[in-house]
Amino acid sequence: MTLLHEILDYNEKFVAEKKYEEYQTTKFPSKKMVILTCMDTRLTELLPKSMNLRNGDVKIVKNAGAMVNHPFGSIMRSILIALYELQAHEVLVIGHHDCGMAAVKSHETIAKMKERGITEEIFQTLKYSGIPAEEWLQGFSSVEESVRNSVDMIKNHPLMDKSVPVHGLVINPSTGKLDLVQEGYNV
Repeated sequence: MTLLHEILDYNEKFVAEKKYEEYQTTKFPSKKMVILTCMDTRLTELLPKSMNLRNGDVKIVKNAGAMVNHPFGSIMRSILIALYELQAHEVLVIGHHDCGMAAVKSHETIAKMKERGITEEIFQTLKYSGIPAEEWLQGFSSVEESVRNSVDMIKNHPLMDKSVPVHGLVINPSTGKLDLVQEGYNV
């Protein structure tokens, strides 16, 4: 049986047994907060539990590295929608130690892409379109600095309400300990 079919089989039982009922909530975050964090598998349950968050408490946006790379990309759009349409009033950017993005070297990633059949012509097309893959795929060397950069990108966005606190934190993916990098109150 494939992984997809295992998931679908489980889901059928989940719905039939009404296990979803304990997770029912509204689309509005009860703690009025949106969190941008990393897609790291260690954070799936650890992050909410370490912050005493339950289903329905916050909006969570995830990507590789908890990074806002482009002011008009889907990450920033999601944060703005959470603030203007879904009743969030604060933003937390939460990176983590031992992040996979800290090890990402764009030239190595590009080499792996080429090994799987992505041609040099495609990279040239991206470059001419204003998307240099070397920059777009680059990781970071300091998680704290990456968090600060994302906080600054959010705070300084032209569509951002300047009264919204934007905080930066780093979580330890082994213990759940949070370290404050940047506090957004009265800044």
